[in-house]
Amino acid sequence: MPFTVSAPTHSDLTIKKSRFIGCVQPMADRAAAQAHVDALWKQHPGAAHICWALMAGGQSAAVDDGEPGGTAGRPMLDVLRHHDLDGVQATVVRYFGGVKLGAGGLVRAYTDAVAQALLAADKVPLQRMATLQCLVPYALEGLLRREVEAAGATLLDVRHGSLVTLQLRLPEAQAHGFVQRVNDHGQSRVGWTDAPD
Repeated sequence: MPFTVSAPTHSDLTIKKSRFIGCVQPMADRAAAQAHVDALWKQHPGAAHICWALMAGGQSAAVDDGEPGGTAGRPMLDVLRHHDLDGVQATVVRYFGGVKLGAGGLVRAYTDAVAQALLAADKVPLQRMATLQCLVPYALEGLLRREVEAAGATLLDVRHGSLVTLQLRLPEAQAHGFVQRVNDHGQSRVGWTDAPD
């Protein structure tokens, strides 16, 4: 079972006068990861490199940001994979201290920065969520709202037109049973549609 981290955790290592500031944090997708890296450049304008790795629902990335190929992003990604993490981004901000570390030294430094940050991380099981949308007559709105509450689902949106459109989110593993239960109670008066992205 994959895990994610509940909150950002950090590390700060100095290796041969270079400073490596590591961070591991929850991250939804590649666009959010890139936005975070852009924000890091604003916080650390004097940094030599900001390398990063991402595991997020099949989207992965390994960015060396000018370090020799395969010495930063890939080792960081390997640490995330080794810990069976998903929905997680690792970043390392490097301030160059004037001493070259060599390929092996860089791999160790970036790996250690991520591994040290993970020591403090609260790893939690990753729960994939499903978004469902249904159309019901007004007479069934109360029933559906009770089913949503009983399932511990989150009601995202309700729109009233000729029918009531409800959009909800719940753990993927519960989605099939929820749909069956609502269909049974709704006696073929519930219509399911694809939820908009």
